[in-house]
Amino acid sequence: MTLTDIAALRLHNQFLLEGLDDPATVVRRLGAVQAQDFTGAKWAVGLRSKDTTDEAITKLFNEGKILRTHMLRPTWHFVAPEDIRWMQALTAPRVHVFNRYYYKKEGLDEATLRKGTKVLEQSLKGGNHLTRTEVGAVFRGGGIDAGGLKLACMIMYAELEAVVCSGALKGKQHTLALVSERAPEARSLPRERALKEFVTRYFTAHGPATVQDLAWWSSLSIADVKHGIELAGLQPIEVEGKSFYSARQVRSTVPSPLVHLLPNYDELLIAYKDRSAAGQVVLDKTPAPTDFFYHFVVLDGQLVGGWKRKLGKSLTVELTLFMQLSSAQDKALDTAARRLEDFMQLPVELKR
Repeated sequence: MTLTDIAALRLHNQFLLEGLDDPATVVRRLGAVQAQDFTGAKWAVGLRSKDTTDEAITKLFNEGKILRTHMLRPTWHFVAPEDIRWMQALTAPRVHVFNRYYYKKEGLDEATLRKGTKVLEQSLKGGNHLTRTEVGAVFRGGGIDAGGLKLACMIMYAELEAVVCSGALKGKQHTLALVSERAPEARSLPRERALKEFVTRYFTAHGPATVQDLAWWSSLSIADVKHGIELAGLQPIEVEGKSFYSARQVRSTVPSPLVHLLPNYDELLIAYKDRSAAGQVVLDKTPAPTDFFYHFVVLDGQLVGGWKRKLGKSLTVELTLFMQLSSAQDKALDTAARRLEDFMQLPVELKR
């Protein structure tokens, strides 16, 4: 097996060769989907789904069938309602350690953080979904002066404790709601069972990947990842001096040429500490493929450029390619643009 084989397997295992029927199932099967950029995250899920649209995924989000919360590294992620509680219980302790510097910087001790979480919990009861501005007012009413980074830290703490998560959108504004109300059937699992489930799910939908990749993605310790691999009974695959793991050993050939217009923070890239399987040749280019403010053009699983979106009555895709495309590859790029057009339900114009 080569790194090119790994790239092909990742396309298959991440449902980028054949999508799933339901966007909510995509989120559950991937475990979590980075959702710092909400619009981009919806497209990431849409790319892995059959015949869905941006509007349809927004509807699922508003209904609470897909949740968004701070978890893992930490940043916003989509997560399935039934998984939010056990995943936070497994990963949040390490994330709190990473956040401790910011808690301290903002003068937030444990007592204040717990008080803020309790105040927030009381204010959200009964299906009350509040915007960030409204949450700030709630804190002030509870005797807690919180704004800016301090407010963000207090909200994140409550999210990591699996007390709050995303509510329905108010116009274009995001809201917070109670996990107990948005995900009443969220599971709790014993730690070892949770670790086995978490590791198995990652290496099923993101594999082949390394121990370091999963530690990066999840914020779990190397020791925890290795223990999870033992619990899952996974065996290493040696490629170019590195040990990779996969819970799906499906051999996959990428139908070439195949172009994906990936969003920023897409799991095909962000889920790995080492992204060299996606193409060493472009790693030194500008804009850098690891600059996740840019979106990415992937050809047969390899990074070949970036794109920016400009949304109006149509969607303009401004391309920066690092190679000259053949006529067949250019046709595959047009096919990728039509896929985006169907998802957004807007005309898409490519600016090469």
